[in-house]
Amino acid sequence: MQFLRRSLIGIFLLALTLALFAWAGNTVRLAVQDRMNAEPRSFPQRERVLSVNVVTVTPQTIAPELVVFGELGSTNTFDLRALSSGTVLEISPNFVDGGRVQSGELIVKIDPRDAQSFRDRTAADLRDAQSEVRDAERALVIERDELAAANQQVDLRQQALTRQNDLVTRGVGTAAAVETAELALSGANQAVLSRRQAQADAQARLDQAATGLDRAQLNLADADRGVADTEIRAPFSGTLAEVNISQGVRVTANERLGELVEKDNLEVSFRLSTVQYARLAGADGALGDAAVTVTLEAQDLTLTASGQITRESANVGEGQTGRLLFARLDTAVGLRPGDFVTVTVTEPELRGVAMVPSTAIGSGSSALMLAEGNRLEDVAVVVLRRQGDDVIIRAPALYGQQIVAERSPLLGAGIAVQPIDPNAEAVAPQPPEMITLDDDRRARLIAFVEGSRMPPPVQARVIGQLEQDEVPADVVEDLETRMGT
Repeated sequence: MQFLRRSLIGIFLLALTLALFAWAGNTVRLAVQDRMNAEPRSFPQRERVLSVNVVTVTPQTIAPELVVFGELGSTNTFDLRALSSGTVLEISPNFVDGGRVQSGELIVKIDPRDAQSFRDRTAADLRDAQSEVRDAERALVIERDELAAANQQVDLRQQALTRQNDLVTRGVGTAAAVETAELALSGANQAVLSRRQAQADAQARLDQAATGLDRAQLNLADADRGVADTEIRAPFSGTLAEVNISQGVRVTANERLGELVEKDNLEVSFRLSTVQYARLAGADGALGDAAVTVTLEAQDLTLTASGQITRESANVGEGQTGRLLFARLDTAVGLRPGDFVTVTVTEPELRGVAMVPSTAIGSGSSALMLAEGNRLEDVAVVVLRRQGDDVIIRAPALYGQQIVAERSPLLGAGIAVQPIDPNAEAVAPQPPEMITLDDDRRARLIAFVEGSRMPPPVQARVIGQLEQDEVPADVVEDLETRMGT
């Protein structure tokens, strides 16, 4: 009996368990059917609106600027070299690195004794040459007188021969006398030839003496220059650099003693790319006198100088590219040769262009324009120049329109945005629109808020607004949108 009772109880519990499983399954089936047959609850989707900074594209005339790096140099430098060899006797107190000398100032004097001795010997040679010229002139005068006397003898001998011929014609003369007169005339003519030869020799001697005198004068001029070369004077006012001698040192001819730099007349050399050079030169290829500004920044100090482009290098240079240009500076206070500076070159003006932030232009040279309904439109632009953080563009379709100042991957054509113009005047906010609720509508809204998952502080604030006589319209619209009504 006990076994039968326990078996019946087990069968009863099993049947009860199966019944409970069947009831639970039916309950789940009915719930799923009700859920599937119920009208779906829909919530209206709102478009996401992004806030963006915008700028207004304004056409204007802009003179672009090229910013490159350059090196300063002096337009007037002079290597001080010893023109003669010898021992350095005197040195100017200013002949040191950084020393300031004036034009014509004696800065180095070399021992002049050897040069002076050579000059004295050359002067003695000149006096000998002058004496030889005087002797040659006197000899030439004597020879001319002797030639004149010989010519007189010829005339006399001719007269004597004529007289003997007359006597023979009258029958009182002899042939021997005529022959003697002819021989005498021939001897006189021979004497004239000898005197003429002597005169030619005297003239040649005088010419040689004159040549010797000229040579002696040239030698004396060279000797005088050699004496003058023992004194080195400053050819212009400037500052000394790389001085490498001292008093008592023996120097050789053409030895470098230092360098004289005129630091007040500076120029800057800088290199432009071929494209930059073409833009600066223009269609005619002439650089003109484009203005440049040189800037040297040293901690909190900024040195600035202005100037104009004066010339360009004739060739590119081995291993180089672009073009090397030179500009002469008008004023260069505080700047020195060798300074590495920033050079700003002003290009010719561009008309009908606009300057916008570089972040407003995409990689495809396009900008996002604020179209109707605050929706974005992609517009192509022509990028002409880049000026630091800005770009100069030409886009007639954008003139007078607003574009996005800072593009991001979230922005594109057709997206609605909320424009923010940092340059626009601040506008006072409009007060919110207020509406009056009836009791049923107010109760439904309060019940929805109490049953929502809002944080308690937010629930309390919203319920406080709903309990007022007038409630903000945007709050009511937001709550009803969530409720699906």
